[in-house]
Amino acid sequence: MVRKNQTLGEFIIENQAEFKYSSGELSRLINAIRLAAKVVNHEVNKAGLVDITGAAGETNIQGEQQQKLDVYANEKFIQTITNREIVCGIASEENDDFITIQGQNKDNNNKYVLLMDPLDGSSNIDVNVSVGTIFSVYRRVTPMGQPVTKEDFLQPGNQQVAAGYIVYGTSTMLVYTTGHGVNGFTLNPAIGTYYLSHPNMRFPKTGNIYSVNEGNYAQFPQGVKDYIKYCQAEEGDRPYTARYIGSLVSDFHRNMIKGGIYIYPKSKKATKGKLRLLYECNPMAFIAEQAGGKASDGFTRILDIQPESLHERVPFFCGSEEMVNKAEEFMQKAE
Repeated sequence: MVRKNQTLGEFIIENQAEFKYSSGELSRLINAIRLAAKVVNHEVNKAGLVDITGAAGETNIQGEQQQKLDVYANEKFIQTITNREIVCGIASEENDDFITIQGQNKDNNNKYVLLMDPLDGSSNIDVNVSVGTIFSVYRRVTPMGQPVTKEDFLQPGNQQVAAGYIVYGTSTMLVYTTGHGVNGFTLNPAIGTYYLSHPNMRFPKTGNIYSVNEGNYAQFPQGVKDYIKYCQAEEGDRPYTARYIGSLVSDFHRNMIKGGIYIYPKSKKATKGKLRLLYECNPMAFIAEQAGGKASDGFTRILDIQPESLHERVPFFCGSEEMVNKAEEFMQKAE
């Protein structure tokens, strides 16, 4: 049952029966994510007052310079979830390899693995622009009681049991799905409680916003160039409005509410795309489909792609269904 303004805790308890594997474990995991998000949110809101902005001086597995808040958020989420022994393994965009979590008896009978991008868009922190956290949950495929293997993490997105994101913006929101629609909860910072503010979130069938880094236009495939020109043409309800924040969570969140498409294609510089399949594209695609939207790599449904490595990258087209369909048409014509 969905009642606006109920707390996230009440919502989890009242709706966990919808989940066919319900044993309380997934509910505990969502609660742990909720707690870690509050800790990270507190630190994000202090940016500029304490030494938490800027580069940390390290690079991650992708060769990207880590920001101090990347490292902080990664540590806090891993620490919070590990201490509760809710999952048997964690994979993070910021870590080279996955983490095996063993119980007190050196085994682990937990059912789930967690994959996450602990702080998406962290380079925006220095200029006070919204950032976020993305997470994804799968049932393990290896036998319980044994250490997890890479096989547990390299599952196609259609096997996700839950996914969500937290956006740290003008207000802090946690948006998630367990395969029964998408609901958004806003944090009341005065008492530290999330309340259901956006029940049954849905993508409009179409929209008038396109989100793409047009600074890379010359590097884009012809199909993307043609679609951008289509968006800019004066015809019917066009030209569309260009809106690009540079934080996937923020761009996705706006487009889900207002209607739009987010595109991060491959380019001559990033021949396989830039966004990570496991930590960004799969969870966002799951949320999009649960909200009536669509996500693809320009040709194939994102959730049907079989991952081959933990840090695999793919092109990403995501948003209102009719807009993604139109973008795919241009991609196929150009091929």
